[in-house]
Amino acid sequence: MRLSANIILISLMAWCCAGYRILVVFPLAGGKSHSILGEGVVRHLLAAGHDVTYIAGVPSKLSAPTLREIDVSSNSRIFKPGELCDIDKVLSQGKEIVFDQNVYRWHLMLANHTAAHEDVQRLMLDPKEEFDLVIIDWILSEILVGLSSVFNCPFIWLSSLEPHGRVLSLIDEWTDPTYVPGAHSRAIPPFTFAQRIRELFYIARLKYIRWQLMSEEQVLFERGVRRCGAMRGRQLPVLEDVKYNASLVLGNSHVAAGQATKLPQSYIPIAGFHIQDIPLPADLQRIMDDAKNGVIYFSMGSLLRAKRMPETLKQGLLAMLGSLRQTVIWKLEETPKNVPKNVHIVSFAPQQSILAHPNCILFITHGGLLSTNEALHFAVPILGVPVFGDQFQNVYRAVQKGFAGHVRLSHELPRDLKLAIQEIIGNPKYREKAKQWSFIYHDRRAPGSELVHWAEHVVRTRGAPHLRSLALLVPWYQKMYLDLLGLVFVIVLLCVFVVRRLVSKKIDVNKKNK
Repeated sequence: MRLSANIILISLMAWCCAGYRILVVFPLAGGKSHSILGEGVVRHLLAAGHDVTYIAGVPSKLSAPTLREIDVSSNSRIFKPGELCDIDKVLSQGKEIVFDQNVYRWHLMLANHTAAHEDVQRLMLDPKEEFDLVIIDWILSEILVGLSSVFNCPFIWLSSLEPHGRVLSLIDEWTDPTYVPGAHSRAIPPFTFAQRIRELFYIARLKYIRWQLMSEEQVLFERGVRRCGAMRGRQLPVLEDVKYNASLVLGNSHVAAGQATKLPQSYIPIAGFHIQDIPLPADLQRIMDDAKNGVIYFSMGSLLRAKRMPETLKQGLLAMLGSLRQTVIWKLEETPKNVPKNVHIVSFAPQQSILAHPNCILFITHGGLLSTNEALHFAVPILGVPVFGDQFQNVYRAVQKGFAGHVRLSHELPRDLKLAIQEIIGNPKYREKAKQWSFIYHDRRAPGSELVHWAEHVVRTRGAPHLRSLALLVPWYQKMYLDLLGLVFVIVLLCVFVVRRLVSKKIDVNKKNK
């Protein structure tokens, strides 16, 4: 009897601990930051014992018996982020890069090309392929949510940005524009009257762009995804319905880098889950160990190609960096002329390992959210040179919190950078603020564990319907109480009509009496 009980117990434990089959979708080709997040998701899921199929726009270096990778790097023919983030264009035009309808259409084509990829089509059409969960990188289009309907399983969005109205509207409702800026806004609350108006128009503009692309998106969804569901014997809902069926949004965010915002219970902040403890290469280890006056790390990210930078600006920066007492590690795609002795050019920089070194005293960055989170993780002050998208907001928030400085990208960058470097290095308050916010950032459960826990929770609870916000069921006019306003308006009109009739009758009676 005891033997039978033990067998049953062991069987139950094996069943409970069995890995799930999870499809992870990060289709952006050329976007290194998104692929870093994608690999982070896959790495944690593999470590937890799950079988992972990874649709990757950037092929990973991961290897495991339970990992299958589908390479969709051919997406680079559709969308080339490097063309959008051109330093030379920003300098020559003297204005910011705007996320207009063309950018949204590019991402729509990216999603469509992913769904139409022969290997992805083969995956969807194979009746033997089944998954317990789909995790999808949200990048301005929702076409790929159809994968969850094809495989009849729940799905989770992964948002690479701080919480913003567009992504939160998929699980709850838009953020309040009176105190929460849009994803690409330059405004930091508290807003002025003019800023509140601009934030309201920002939302209206986004919704208008979405409305313009809605019919095109539905056609592509029908052609690339819904057809595959039908061939598997499943009638998929229309895109406008299925895209609101997410169980969760896992957000690459934390209040230390962002701001305190009211969030639905189905939004889980897990910023920093991608960070790893990796030793420095021997040459960089030696350089950083020998840096008696500290190391300044300079990187403008993976999309902002420094090789497109004007030669005069590049040489001006080299001359300025060469005048510093500190050692400088500058990430550039190619080695320029006249490199000073204290400046070390690297085409590939293990950013996390550099920031982790105790001699790293300043990080000059474009202000991407991954870079901001990594600086917080390792308590390194930053000097931001934002160029596009959410970079302005990330840098301005860091400046407001006291652990960053800000310099505008211009032809005067060498002069402005030197003044800002001297201010940050010479004033200990920046380092102290970085340590304070880093403590807040770390005082939580490990983000990788959170990611795995919530992914497993969605599967175990069959889609986590208990977390679904009722806001998705309430029409927009009811949320704004327009029905109540209409009722009050009708009542007022009725009262005015009745009063007028009564007054009119009284006047008629008085005339007759006279």
